[in-house]
This record gives sequence, C-alpha cells and structure tokens, in this order.
Amino acid sequence: MNKVAVIFWSGTGNTEAMAAAVADGAKAAGAEAALLTCAEVNDISAYDAVALGCPAMGAEELEESEFLPMLEGIEPALPGKKVALFGSYGWGDGEWMRTWEARCAEKGIALAAASVTANEAPDDDALAACRALGAALTK
Repeated sequence: MNKVAVIFWSGTGNTEAMAAAVADGAKAAGAEAALLTCAEVNDISAYDAVALGCPAMGAEELEESEFLPMLEGIEPALPGKKVALFGSYGWGDGEWMRTWEARCAEKGIALAAASVTANEAPDDDALAACRALGAALTK
C-alpha cells in the first residue's frame, strides 16, 4: 500500500480544506494518507509520495516562519518521490505557485500531477481537483 504524506500550513483554513481533500483522494484510491501540519513533520522517508500545501503570503511567497524551514529540511529527501503542490491565494494570479514549481525543478523534484490553486476558499471544482491530485499520487 502506498503511503502518502499530505503536509500543509494554513492561516485561514482554506489550504487546510484543500489538504483534507487531497488526503481523501489518496485514501479513496487505496493509499494510507497522513494529514500533517508543518510542526508534525520530521522525517518523510516512510512515505512514497508527498503532497505539499501552502498559501501565498506577502508578495506571493511561501509562508516563511513555519512552512519554508520545514520545506528546506525535507527537500533533499524529495527527489525520487512522487510530489505534488497545492494552495490558496487571495490576490495576484498565482505567481507564488509558478515560483514554487520552478524551485522544485531546480532541486530535481519532479511533480507527479498538475498543481492545484484556489482563489480564497476552495470551491467544489478546486476540492475535486485536490481529490484527483491525491489519487494521482497513488499511481
């Protein structure tokens, strides 16, 4: 059975709702999924796949006090694993996600599915895309 870690940081609950949908999608596809906040992550070696969720902060950046340090800690273990990204934003056009995708490419992290973004609270379409993202990590 595939083991999927769904790791997220959420300030308003929007990205947390997306994370829950990603975990639901992975479970529905037969995986064992763990829903983890940044503070709960220390070792990802036991997971076959990792979904990372973070909203856009400030000038379209990743959250810097909790999410970014956690990400920097696990990035060396991500190449070779199935990885996917998701998150919400309240302004702009999702530039932070494109920057994050480029960061992954520079570090040799191949994304297993198209990233999912939601403007503000995720609607039904965004939640369905999150469930599909979770399922894609199990293949």
